[in-house]
Amino acid sequence: MEARYQLHLDCLKKQDKAVFDAIEAEKKRQMEGIELIPSENLVSQAVLEAMGSVATNKYSEGYPGKRYYGGNEFIDVLENLAIERAKKLFGAEHVNVQPNSGSPANMAAYYALMDVGDTFMGLKLTEGGHLTHGHPVNFSGKLYKCVQYGVDPKTEMLDYDAIEKQAKEAKPKLILSGYTAYPRAIDFKRFREICDTVGAYCMADIAHIAGLCAAGVHENPVPYFDVVTTTTHKTLRGPRSAMIMCKQELAEKIDKAVFPGLQGGPHEHTIAAKAVAFGEALKPDFKEYAKQIVKNARALAQGLTESGLRLVTGGTDNHLMLVDVFKSRGITGKQAEHALELAGIYCNKNTIPFDTRSPWDPSGIRIGTPVLTTRGMKESEMKEVAGFIAKALDAHSDEAKLASIKKNVKEFCSGFPFYK
Repeated sequence: MEARYQLHLDCLKKQDKAVFDAIEAEKKRQMEGIELIPSENLVSQAVLEAMGSVATNKYSEGYPGKRYYGGNEFIDVLENLAIERAKKLFGAEHVNVQPNSGSPANMAAYYALMDVGDTFMGLKLTEGGHLTHGHPVNFSGKLYKCVQYGVDPKTEMLDYDAIEKQAKEAKPKLILSGYTAYPRAIDFKRFREICDTVGAYCMADIAHIAGLCAAGVHENPVPYFDVVTTTTHKTLRGPRSAMIMCKQELAEKIDKAVFPGLQGGPHEHTIAAKAVAFGEALKPDFKEYAKQIVKNARALAQGLTESGLRLVTGGTDNHLMLVDVFKSRGITGKQAEHALELAGIYCNKNTIPFDTRSPWDPSGIRIGTPVLTTRGMKESEMKEVAGFIAKALDAHSDEAKLASIKKNVKEFCSGFPFYK
């Protein structure tokens, strides 16, 4: 099987060998290992070429048709392509494609919808939320009063009735849904009902599941939520960046919050790459890809469960799962992450709901299937991946065994080349 893309960095190799060597080593690591970090993916060569284009040379403060610099007629074409494709992909009334990443996108949305000191609700970091969803060490918890909700202690899933009761007591100006480590489907329509009941803005951060939402594999909140933020990588398989989608009546507030509120010149080379990625996601085969992500996640979850590993909530509905390695194997998330890395398997340590351990050395790991699905793997390969994971965790203190597993992993991955 041939690699899908042949990447050439001839000029870089000649001019700066040190940087070239580091990039080549990283490409080799990606191709020879099993990448399970659910927030990562592999982009197409077209996306990479757009990111490395001459659009990086241009300053374009403002928006299409209203810039603070001259010479932006072709930059406007690129940004409008990204906007129109995103609208079509998600059914959005208005899209701002200028946020540079997910956290600034959330900051801009809060800045547009709330005043400093206002109350909003978001899921606790330790139970699946993100730092920007109200954690006290983050700007979201410092500038705003965040009343955080959690998951049910027994099911480890969202309890919508409990969230509604909490919302009625807190009377928040905004309620945020959409998470970074929640393995189950989110009932966005229920969140819309709760927000309407208490008169709160209804916002979602779909960074992790955006590709699934766009493909119809997960409920898409964009058509009926006030504001939806997302990164453009992860399941959407685009460049590392972000965007904000909103109702038309909030368009001016959102745009002003992004520029001039929080950012200056947008990164138009990345916006060009977003346009390419959105175009790819509009093609019929992207729907099949998104469906396969979920099929693979369920197959991987089943394989891990059969190996005696406990999964938070008992499984997954989306692209990711949380594995309780402390209860299952008596090792910490940090130990598990290290052992798996020595075996050529990459994940991230992660807290699990009601974790009694430190976030720096928690009880769990977080894994997902976007990258493996992009490489062409199916359910049968997920069974093999589950076997590699179980063997590596069992051999967590035996570096010789882990090195042996790494050789097997490398051979396994050679059957699914992507970049050459």
